[in-house]
Amino acid sequence: MRHRVAGRHLGRDTAHRTALYRNLVTDLLRYERITTTEAKAKEIRPMAERIITLARRGDVHSRRQAQRFVYDPSVVKRAFDEIGPRMKERPGGYLRITGLEPRKGDGARMATIELVDFVEAPPTPRPQRVTAAPAAAATAPVVEAAPRTARKTKAAAAVAEEEATAEVESESTAEVVSDTAADEALEADADAPTEGEEDGKEPA
Repeated sequence: MRHRVAGRHLGRDTAHRTALYRNLVTDLLRYERITTTEAKAKEIRPMAERIITLARRGDVHSRRQAQRFVYDPSVVKRAFDEIGPRMKERPGGYLRITGLEPRKGDGARMATIELVDFVEAPPTPRPQRVTAAPAAAATAPVVEAAPRTARKTKAAAAVAEEEATAEVESESTAEVVSDTAADEALEADADAPTEGEEDGKEPA
């Protein structure tokens, strides 16, 4: 049982967990900003602040204590030569933890830990949510309306053409009927007897 035992195990044994913390602190002092899980960021914060406090002192004993924990000697030199003098007037609170959106793979809570005076790079970018553009939805009906309008125009043209054809046919039929009536009237006039023929007399 681990009653009254503080700290996170992170699913690792002691040696693995310590090596993980030392790697994270080394990278944090090297780059002044790293992105990791929120649990790891909270665990390494006091360790990194202790190294910065030793860098503020700047004596030989503090440098040797820092070299016991940080892997890279060049990072220790940078901390004592650059970070320590920058934090000389700050009594504590050298780091800032900013929460990020959960990781897509397993949903772990992510965070960025950085120095409070880290201004060489732009702020930590947050993931952009993908949303549908309103202009695309507005233009979609317009694109679909064009074929419908074309179909309506074609249908109207077909109806007008049929009406014109029907009018031409009706006109031609009326002309044929009138011509037939005129021919019949001429034939009737030709067959009708004259006045002399009606009396039985031949014309002189």
